[in-house]
Amino acid sequence: MDKTKRKTSFLKHIAELISKNKMLVTENEKLTKQNEQLLQEIEKYKLLLAKDEIQKKFSANEKVSRIVKYKISTVLYAEAQGFSDIGEDMDTKFLVDNLDEIFLQLNTIIGKYEIKNLKTIGDTIMCVGGIPKKNITNPLEVVLAAVEMQYYIKDLQRSYKDSKIWKLKIGIHTGPLVASVTGRKKPHYEVKGDTVNLAARIKSFCSDGEILISATTYEIVKDLFNCEYYGKMPVKYKGDIQLYTVRGIKPDFSLQSKGLIPNKKYSIRFGLTQFMDLQEMILDKLEKELPKTLYYHNVKHTVDVVTQAELIGFGEGVSDEELLLLKTAALFHDTGHTIGYDNHEYNSTIIAREILPNYYYTQSQIDIICDLIMATKLPPNPKNKLEQIMCDADLDYLGRSDMIPVSNSLFMELKEQNKISSLNDWNKLQVKFISGHQYYTYTARNLREVNKQNQIERISNLIEV
Repeated sequence: MDKTKRKTSFLKHIAELISKNKMLVTENEKLTKQNEQLLQEIEKYKLLLAKDEIQKKFSANEKVSRIVKYKISTVLYAEAQGFSDIGEDMDTKFLVDNLDEIFLQLNTIIGKYEIKNLKTIGDTIMCVGGIPKKNITNPLEVVLAAVEMQYYIKDLQRSYKDSKIWKLKIGIHTGPLVASVTGRKKPHYEVKGDTVNLAARIKSFCSDGEILISATTYEIVKDLFNCEYYGKMPVKYKGDIQLYTVRGIKPDFSLQSKGLIPNKKYSIRFGLTQFMDLQEMILDKLEKELPKTLYYHNVKHTVDVVTQAELIGFGEGVSDEELLLLKTAALFHDTGHTIGYDNHEYNSTIIAREILPNYYYTQSQIDIICDLIMATKLPPNPKNKLEQIMCDADLDYLGRSDMIPVSNSLFMELKEQNKISSLNDWNKLQVKFISGHQYYTYTARNLREVNKQNQIERISNLIEV
């Protein structure tokens, strides 16, 4: 019996050992598996670190390439002519060094304008207006630079005693082009397209000492520059291209009527053209930054006020400069809403003073624009003709046929700002305000006063007693 018990106990012990062993094996397998997974994770982490290091090294040296399309750019090719006129008694080395100085000065002239110098190869310069920053004024700037370049060369010719050695031939064309941009810190632009090819062809077709432009460029610059018809240039697959010679700035737009240096009148006309670029930038800013709860002081309102300021300005016979100041003030008058609702007129002047110097507005012009913006603060109290026009443009909707829906949008906006509670109270306030309101200019009174009286009756009928 004892033997049987011992045998049973032994078998039981063996079974327990086997069971424990199985458990140990299972645990060992789990640990092994976990260890393998951990090793795999470590390897993955090492690979990620290696890739990150490689990426950093690559990014430091990589040239990022992207394609940018430009709807309107102006390409200028300028080629120096003169080696064929060098005489035996002339110092060739001096003349070559002199050519380097000439190109240095031409590049300085280009740098004064919104023009990108892309290539200087041998005796040829190629530059483009309207890149990298897109603008609508690039044909004017490129032609103005060309006039200054030719004047510099002709002035240089006077320093030679017996012959006029260096001459410059310039070809210009305006149109769309595609730019390939490489690099981050100092991007390099390579331009392609018909606009580039045509400008090069026009330069080759040009006579020494001339500025030759295409008909496309001519249509944009003809009001400010003195141009003469030159002739036709045959172009494969395009037929004949009309060309014009630029003689200089028109006398009315140049200092002392000499056609070389633009005067204030030129600057104003340039500003009116440039206003389109400024307007696009500001409207885009308003679209992105204005609160969505501004149902009245939105982009549409700004466009309306710019349009009416121009319309009333024309009607009141303002000058070109006054028209530019009015339109600019109208464009900026509600930009302060991007900062806050209250005191938005003052905030608008802050934004105007920050941006307008970049668009060649003088300090005195900016001061007038800011006064015009502040004139829109209610209640209106205009101190001069321009402020009267500004006030009438800002409240033009009071005499329009869509006055009530526009008024309702203003009510919704004021309700969002907790400045008014009920529509009935708003209608009472509107009747009181419109009854006491007056348009200051003859043009606005003629356009809106009669309809404004009709609005008073319409709103009065909506008031609940």
